[in-house]
Amino acid sequence: MSISTLIAENQPETFSFTSESEAEIKQQIAKYPAGRQASAVKSLLYIAQKQNDNWIPMRAVEAVAERLEMPVMRVLEVASFYSMFNLKPVGKWYLQVCGTTPCMLRGADDISRCIKDKLKIASGETSACGKFSLLEVECLGACVNAPILQVNDDFYEDMDYQATARLLDELAVDNKPEFGSVIGRQGSESEDGATTLKAVKKTASRSK
Repeated sequence: MSISTLIAENQPETFSFTSESEAEIKQQIAKYPAGRQASAVKSLLYIAQKQNDNWIPMRAVEAVAERLEMPVMRVLEVASFYSMFNLKPVGKWYLQVCGTTPCMLRGADDISRCIKDKLKIASGETSACGKFSLLEVECLGACVNAPILQVNDDFYEDMDYQATARLLDELAVDNKPEFGSVIGRQGSESEDGATTLKAVKKTASRSK
């Protein structure tokens, strides 16, 4: 896929960082030694995307390149490589379904099927109402609570068809539920609840 197909046809004529974004930019660049400011490229792209309704126009790519003293193409290469960056407008609710092996084995197909049933969209598409965009991605890094549906920056874990349907209904009326495990798991504990070696030892003793 060429970069040109990833970039929105309709582009704003201007882009400038807000004062809030400028404060974040200063903080991010300060993390790196002098002359190494290019290391902050992903952070600045994320700031630009967050400011601009979850997508990055070319003027923002140029603004990041200028701020970090990088060639525009180098910044565009980064922005087009990572699925976390959108070079085209997306819906208010950006859905990312993980299809890597752990999520697939735990029912990721049910999440995708529910989204298709309710929103009539496939990966790379936006719903007719304009509120939802969908992208099927590889590992989101939360395999222990698979399957995962990411909504904007937040993870909804242990999802199934019914949980996905409830979540989409809430998002449709702009009500964003608390993220995390939908079955109440804390961290990466077992579905049966937290366990320790001491608890296992006590259980074994009582069974004798």
